[in-house]
Amino acid sequence: KIVTELRGEIQDAEGDVVIIDLDASQLDQIEALQRLVRRLEGRTPIVVVTQEFNAAAVRILVQLQIADFLTKPLTTADLVRSCLRALRGPGRDERAESEIYSFMPAAGGVGATTLALETAFQLHNSVSRGASTCVVDLNFQQGACAEYLDLEPRFDINEIENQPERLDRQLLNVMLSKHSSGLCVLAAPAKPTEMRSFNTDVVVRMLDLVSAYFDNVVIDMPRTWFPWTETVLLGSNRLYIVSEMTVPCLRHTQRLIQAIHETVGKEVRPNVIVNRFEQRRFENGIKQADVQAILGDHFVGGISNNYKLVREAVDRGVPLEQIDPKANVLSDLRRIILPEEVEEEAQKSRSLLSFGRSLLRKSA
Repeated sequence: KIVTELRGEIQDAEGDVVIIDLDASQLDQIEALQRLVRRLEGRTPIVVVTQEFNAAAVRILVQLQIADFLTKPLTTADLVRSCLRALRGPGRDERAESEIYSFMPAAGGVGATTLALETAFQLHNSVSRGASTCVVDLNFQQGACAEYLDLEPRFDINEIENQPERLDRQLLNVMLSKHSSGLCVLAAPAKPTEMRSFNTDVVVRMLDLVSAYFDNVVIDMPRTWFPWTETVLLGSNRLYIVSEMTVPCLRHTQRLIQAIHETVGKEVRPNVIVNRFEQRRFENGIKQADVQAILGDHFVGGISNNYKLVREAVDRGVPLEQIDPKANVLSDLRRIILPEEVEEEAQKSRSLLSFGRSLLRKSA
């Protein structure tokens, strides 16, 4: 409906966010928006979408305490993120909004969980992005994030399955598993016999709350495509598909990229990480050139094959850096996740080397 035709139906609806598409140049629509704000009494955040803004309209929207306002044309991802910000409310500090990293496996056993967890640790300890970080395990049937870190999964889906609004900061804190490093994990006990498909509202509410209280959110996604998968993809700042160097897996990765483009459009850019990456020069098999030819610019890097290290870490329930902080797996991943920090460190190293050489020349 046009905003001028809205009466009491908004108050009766049980929506979490009200999205109003209006013409900010029309006085009657602005007045209708003012009436709507008075009716809602601050109970439900309002997001306004309009063709263009003028200074007067902006002042009015600010005075009305509209949660967010967007100008056309806008993408679906922009609208989803605006709604997420509105749902978080004013309780969050005025700092940069949380960054959401999602990891999707192209096949079983490719190491997506390991890379998701190690990404979380790197973000948690980062110089530029180091802050509160939470891992969310959305693989409710076979998830292993908590077990990989020897933690007890405490997220009880039954508590909120039929009433997602029950999940608040206090309940979230009870359901978080906390690692000694300060990293938090939101994971439910795996139930292999239950193929559970939840209402999208449950997953959205969970991610809304987590992203409101953590600066970095890392999501370990299942291989199965659920009704809420598209929403998670649209809400992600970065999406990584984890693949491996086999022809079937790389071909399926291609199909997965195409499926993402067909369902959520090109607003979401899949980045492909090839795990257990090996540079093969003289033997038969897939080479880096083959991977790049198959994946194109979606390929963002490979992770060295260090099965022994990863196996030991998983068996001991510890992060890789606790065993070998200089492991090739970690340096490979860091170049993908935190390229700016790697480049900055390289520049400092070059500067120190240059300074040392100049001192040697002077002493000579």
